[in-house]
Amino acid sequence: MHMGASFIFSAAHEGLFSTRVCVEVDISNGLPRFTIVGLPDTAISEARERVRAAMKNSGFTFPRTRVTVNLAPASIKKQGPMYDLAIALSILRANGQLTNTDPLDNVFVIGELALNGALRPVRGALLAATLAKELGITGIILPAENADEAAQVGGLKVHPATSLHELVFNINQDTLPTHKKSPRNKIPTTYDRDFHEVRGQEQAKRALTIAAAGGHNIFMSGPPGSGKTMLARALPSILPPMSAQESLEVTKIHSIAGTLKAREGLVSARPFRSPHHTSSYVAIIGGGIYPRPGEITLAHHGVLFLDEFSEFGRKAIENLRQPLEDGEVNISRASGSATYPTQFMLVAASNPCPCGFANDPTHTCECRPAQLQRYKERCSGPIMDRFDLFIEVPRVKTNDLAQTPTGTSSVEMREQVCAARLLQLERNKCKGVLYNQQLRTKHLRDICKLDKEGAEFLKKATDALHLSARAFTRVLKVSRTIADLADEKNINVAHLSEAIQYRASL
Repeated sequence: MHMGASFIFSAAHEGLFSTRVCVEVDISNGLPRFTIVGLPDTAISEARERVRAAMKNSGFTFPRTRVTVNLAPASIKKQGPMYDLAIALSILRANGQLTNTDPLDNVFVIGELALNGALRPVRGALLAATLAKELGITGIILPAENADEAAQVGGLKVHPATSLHELVFNINQDTLPTHKKSPRNKIPTTYDRDFHEVRGQEQAKRALTIAAAGGHNIFMSGPPGSGKTMLARALPSILPPMSAQESLEVTKIHSIAGTLKAREGLVSARPFRSPHHTSSYVAIIGGGIYPRPGEITLAHHGVLFLDEFSEFGRKAIENLRQPLEDGEVNISRASGSATYPTQFMLVAASNPCPCGFANDPTHTCECRPAQLQRYKERCSGPIMDRFDLFIEVPRVKTNDLAQTPTGTSSVEMREQVCAARLLQLERNKCKGVLYNQQLRTKHLRDICKLDKEGAEFLKKATDALHLSARAFTRVLKVSRTIADLADEKNINVAHLSEAIQYRASL
């Protein structure tokens, strides 16, 4: 049997970044032994059995000598079953069962092998394709289910495959199929919820319009059944469509997290994540033995909705502080660290008390003072200070429920939001921010200018409400958004007054 060495390029993922990996194979004399080195995890170590069975069931001969596989560079930890296909092809190349190796000289190879030789999709195909393009690699061979995803990277030949036997035949015949780039996913035109369906709650609609226009965080409080959850779930219907760059970022995140659907291609709908209140802080923030993205990263460029906010674990809630301020989270573990983006809108909903009927004129609150105090202490002052708007969502009157919905629709609200966002993009592009919520303190002097009357009004309100420095800047940002919705160049007292109204209950 022919013996020798070969190598094939693949990729390793660290957070949202990839590194080129060289899958080296050496076949030499000695007792039969199959060894994989180069800091592999358990899934890669198990590749020995998958590759052996896949080659045998695909009609190929596995070497009956010493086979050594090295995943270089060995200093990088490798995870998952994505190296199966590269290992199998490199073995076939080394023992001469691949008669035409030219198609493998300048391509990346990723894919998981089933025992019968079929190919299964893997995580991070878009990241691998992006790295290949950056390094000048001409193509990538991968499972057919990942082809639409990788095809979003222009200037790269994407070669889909369904099985090891078919792939080897196409390589030997120099007839590798090339995937045609799928069109970018269309912007959703229908949503599960529409604000037209919401009876009453015009004040809440106004607050959510402001939040959507400026990317602000909002807290809703009200009795059970007042419509808090429905309002939050209708929020995506008024958000502006994602740009091409935002879609790529979101697709990368969901690709590496394994939540991207097969053959989905590019994600075009803004994420809406709604974890249950029993979720652990690791599920919310991210983590694990190998750092994985959490809900705050999966909601990047979208909405993170925390229903029953007061019921979440205190550790999970308090760990939101730094990601909300910095727009990213760094997760460090013994096996490595990863930085993930966390630019999302935080929407929280909660009952005003344990029984839910505090301040409800139709029901009597049965909570004792001690219960109310403990309930209030579940959410600390610092985390509540991160919200830009706070609204009370009262119980809807029976007359409003019986009437046909006549309120503002999502289409009308989205037009207002998009117009305000466009103003922000044109004004803030030189500052490096997308919308008002991202404005830093150094930007406020130029973008949130106040006249003498407005400055005096804000000073009195700050003293009366004992606003912190963070709350002060958030009032300015919300005022700027309200002015943008009114297509006003300058912030006046009316804009400040409405912004302060949304802080008064915090």
